[in-house]
Amino acid sequence: MRRENWILNNLWLLILMFFLFTSSSFSQPGLIKKAINVTATQAINFGSFCVTGNAGGTITVGWDGSRTASGDIVLLATEPTAQPATFELKLNQGKNVIITYPVSTTLIGGNGESLTVDIGPTEKGDNGASFNVNKDWSLPTTLRVGGTLHIPGKFLSGTYKGYFEITFNQE
Repeated sequence: MRRENWILNNLWLLILMFFLFTSSSFSQPGLIKKAINVTATQAINFGSFCVTGNAGGTITVGWDGSRTASGDIVLLATEPTAQPATFELKLNQGKNVIITYPVSTTLIGGNGESLTVDIGPTEKGDNGASFNVNKDWSLPTTLRVGGTLHIPGKFLSGTYKGYFEITFNQE
């Protein structure tokens, strides 16, 4: 009978040690990991313009909303006005983001013609730039992206549409 008491006491001790070990291994909460949240709030727009000759040219919209033209392009002050693409980011406090994007993309018109747009720079830097986001999750960090539209000498007027992707990686 003494042997049974000894086994029973040791079994309770073993169970008690198991619960103590288990409770202590789960006593500290893990870090809350929030994913990056990106919202596209504004598309890039090169505004209204006119091609006056056969040489074509370019229109550049800066990340700050500035607009310049080269070649046979005349910028018009009518709607729609030029604007950079704008994204809003929310991320964990103290994290950095690295942005990557393609060098260029293609816009397609309703007439089947295409135009090329060179992407960038952004207000945070060129392709591959790293930057800090706002430390308050409730306040987004804004990223503005410019670009250069290449217009051939003989192109058909109209509305051209397309898209580009930006990858946001947390550091």
